[in-house]
Amino acid sequence: MTATATGAGPPEPPGPPGRVGAVVTGVGVLSAAGRGLAALTEAAAHGKAAFGPVTRFDVSARRTTRAALLADSLLTDSPSTDSLSADSRPADALVTGAARTAGTVLDAIAQACLQAGLTAAEGAALPVLLALHSDERTRAVTDAVASGVRARHGAPGVTRVYTGACVAAATAVADAAALVAAGRHERVLVAAGHLVGPGVFAVFDAGRALARDGELRPFSAGRSGTLLGDAAAAVVVEAAPAAERRGASALARLAGWGRSGDAHHVCRPEPDGTGVSRAIEAALARAGVAPAEVGYVNANGTGSTLSDHAEARALRRVFGPHTDRLPVSSSKSVHGHALEASALLELAVTIGALGTGLLPVNAGWLGPDPDLGPDLALDLVLDGPRAARPAYALSLNSAFGGANTALLLAPG
Repeated sequence: MTATATGAGPPEPPGPPGRVGAVVTGVGVLSAAGRGLAALTEAAAHGKAAFGPVTRFDVSARRTTRAALLADSLLTDSPSTDSLSADSRPADALVTGAARTAGTVLDAIAQACLQAGLTAAEGAALPVLLALHSDERTRAVTDAVASGVRARHGAPGVTRVYTGACVAAATAVADAAALVAAGRHERVLVAAGHLVGPGVFAVFDAGRALARDGELRPFSAGRSGTLLGDAAAAVVVEAAPAAERRGASALARLAGWGRSGDAHHVCRPEPDGTGVSRAIEAALARAGVAPAEVGYVNANGTGSTLSDHAEARALRRVFGPHTDRLPVSSSKSVHGHALEASALLELAVTIGALGTGLLPVNAGWLGPDPDLGPDLALDLVLDGPRAARPAYALSLNSAFGGANTALLLAPG
């Protein structure tokens, strides 16, 4: 039985500062950059934007015609949709989309489980938290993923489904870390998937949310909106002692997490950034980390004027003078906005950056935005990857309805 996540989640014990004890032992990714974390990390580090013409469906009547899409060779249908019960099977016109979304998610899960080195016995007790877009296919995708993880990994199915817009996957990661920290599970699998479809594309285009020039330019002069992207991602979140006992390598440590809701507007962020800043402060407090210890921020950075402005204010509010020497970039500028899957994709980028010591480029930048004057200026990573070994890195996300999340990572 699957459940849709609401505002409530499992208990989040504060624990000793800096000793939450949750680590990431496996990462799986499919993005417009290719298959696997290495391809995504390389593209993000060097600012290789993956946007191109949309050919999956007709966009001739749209203002914007570009997105970051998976290569056709990566769109593997999940056979699980063939055996769905009548009440969970979508209309025939939607079956292909459901099968492909489920197939990409299962591919990412397989990558993560392989890297984590999970045995059949460990997979059989694995809770699965799944973030998806809420539409006619949600039930079919969930059932197909559940069938796939049972068949391939022995997991009991999908434990919970998250449909909380663009913070869905980050909320799932926070819940996974809380479950591990509370000792309720030794490890939890978090997965997410979103493939750009004609309906969502049309809505974003009609709302003038998509960049008119076909480039996503966070915090830049000339920015005119976001661009959508495909993504499937999965991570294995594990208790550090459990990982050590079985000799699994930690790719990164989930040092802290924070969530907030500003409830300012159905789609506009709170202008002075208090919602985002409260999420960051909660993550730092949980980890017992001072603002000056943070060495990189993978910003929400959608390229929209209101969102980027509010986020810059939030960073200044939390980090004060340290903001002048705090590297910031938005990896959305490379892989696009994958909605419910974005947070997990961006978490993967941040893990990759910690592993390589190369901070991702804020691609698409044309020059300082006059709306972000000296009092809101950020230390953006420009021109090429910046070599750094930060002690802590933040991955930030915000969603319609005023929801905000902050995930604080440390090297494994």
